Amino acid sequence: MDAAATAPQAGAAEAHMGALSQLIQEANHARGLSYQDMANRAIDPESGTKLAKQALQKLVRTPPVNPPSIEQMRAIANGIGRPLRHVQEAVARQWLQYEATELAGYDADVRIIVAHLAGKSPEDVRRWRYMIEAEERARREAGE
Repeated sequence: MDAAATAPQAGAAEAHMGALSQLIQEANHARGLSYQDMANRAIDPESGTKLAKQALQKLVRTPPVNPPSIEQMRAIANGIGRPLRHVQEAVARQWLQYEATELAGYDADVRIIVAHLAGKSPEDVRRWRYMIEAEERARREAGE
C-alpha cells in the first residue's frame, strides 16, 4: 500500500523536473548509465573541462540557479551520449523557459525570413503568407 501511495509522487516530481535534469536521469534509468559511467565520459573535448559524478547528480536532484557553461554542456553531452544540440535545447528549456526549434535543411535566407516573421503579429504573418502563396500561384499559372 505504501508503494502505491508513493508512485504518484514520483511521477509528479518528474513532471516538475527540468529538461536537462530529465535528460541526465533518462541516461541513468532508461539507458542504464551509472552516474560514475557518465562522469568518466563527461569531458569537454575542446577545453578538457570534466564533470564529477556529484555534479551530474546535483543537476538532477538540486539544479543550480545558473545554467551550465558551454564547456560543461559539451562535457554533459559526452557523458550522457547525446548530441550537444540536445543538451543546449534542454538547458534553454530548463533555465530560460525557451523552446528551441530548428529549421534543418533550409539555407540562411529561409532562416532569416522565419526569424523576421517570428516577431510579427499574427495579422502580419498571415499577410506575408498570402503574398508568398500569390507569388507561387502566379509562377504556376505562367508555367514557370
